[in-house]
Amino acid sequence: MKIDKIETFLVPPRWLFVRVATDEGLVGWGEPVVEGRAEVVRTAVEVLSEYLLGEDPLRIEQHWQVLSKGGFYRGGPVLSSAVAGLDQALWDIAGQAYGAPVHALIGGAVRDQARVYAWIGGDEPDELTDAVAAHVEAGMTAVKMNASGRLSPVPTSGELDRIVRRLAAAREALGDDRDLAVDLHGRATLPAARMILPAIAPLRPLLVEEPLVPEQTHLLGDLVARTSIPVATGERIYDRAGFLPALTAGVGVVQPDLSHAGGISEVRRIAALAETYGALFAPHCPLGPIALAASLQVAFATPNFLIQEQSMGIHYHRGGADLLDYVADPEPLRIVAGHIARWDAPGLGITIDEQAVRQADAAGHAWRNPVWRQEDGSFAEW
Repeated sequence: MKIDKIETFLVPPRWLFVRVATDEGLVGWGEPVVEGRAEVVRTAVEVLSEYLLGEDPLRIEQHWQVLSKGGFYRGGPVLSSAVAGLDQALWDIAGQAYGAPVHALIGGAVRDQARVYAWIGGDEPDELTDAVAAHVEAGMTAVKMNASGRLSPVPTSGELDRIVRRLAAAREALGDDRDLAVDLHGRATLPAARMILPAIAPLRPLLVEEPLVPEQTHLLGDLVARTSIPVATGERIYDRAGFLPALTAGVGVVQPDLSHAGGISEVRRIAALAETYGALFAPHCPLGPIALAASLQVAFATPNFLIQEQSMGIHYHRGGADLLDYVADPEPLRIVAGHIARWDAPGLGITIDEQAVRQADAAGHAWRNPVWRQEDGSFAEW
């Protein structure tokens, strides 16, 4: 069996899909994307495809090594994301060739279902309460929310109070038997994070995500030592080597993204590395159905899995496509009582609606993240 065609599709709201076809009729799908830089990753996939065309798709590890290390300059979000999507597609083909789900090929299932969380938005307590109530009614057992919007380098008393009030409103709506995860989104400076974490600790968050930008991973040890909240990071870290400083700093949860951190091949190794440090695994995935399916395949086979992000109804999708719009059968990704049940269909186990994908690609997208400013006009982290 040989790879004979590789195509990419730029699909709204902000995704990039790749289709890898073989001369024996098997087709694998992957999701290689950097949000806001999808067109750049598309070009990277085209360059890497020069190596894969004509190759045996089942030699996944060999291909991962060459795609990741075959160039003198390696790593970074664009290349790692291009490799990630191609890697997902190769595992999808392998599962179909062997008649097994990917989780069976990477060691076998250790759980029957994976817990997931939902995103909530809104700036006012009433909005937050309504959003949480809707998810509670739908059976969700955990939600995640941004702690704030733009943050001052050293937050004012009013800023801190608003953060606490927003999270407290969500906690009250959730009750004590559901979990609240908090995302700082890399918006806080070290002085700000030192102020925020003790202020929100009484609300007992499940985790606090990206309290600092990844360039400051070497400073995380200070925060870990100061708080009882599990510190989480990893959506902007792209390989095992990048996670090592975070793990030695004592982070409690790693969050590699299956569409950024080298795909299934590398993320399963990141999860194993995290396990040796006593850290839990919570894949980042505010993306599309292929990325979610790949994440869940790893989650089903990973002992230190905690919880899975998913993007159904997330604010990024407003006015565009949602998670299930590109799958022919939504049943495998259906959420029941806050969990997605393990499925055993071959490969990634989902069927992409190819006609819908091709139609969407004809329109394309040019999604970009906002650029924020402080009141003095200087750059602010989004």
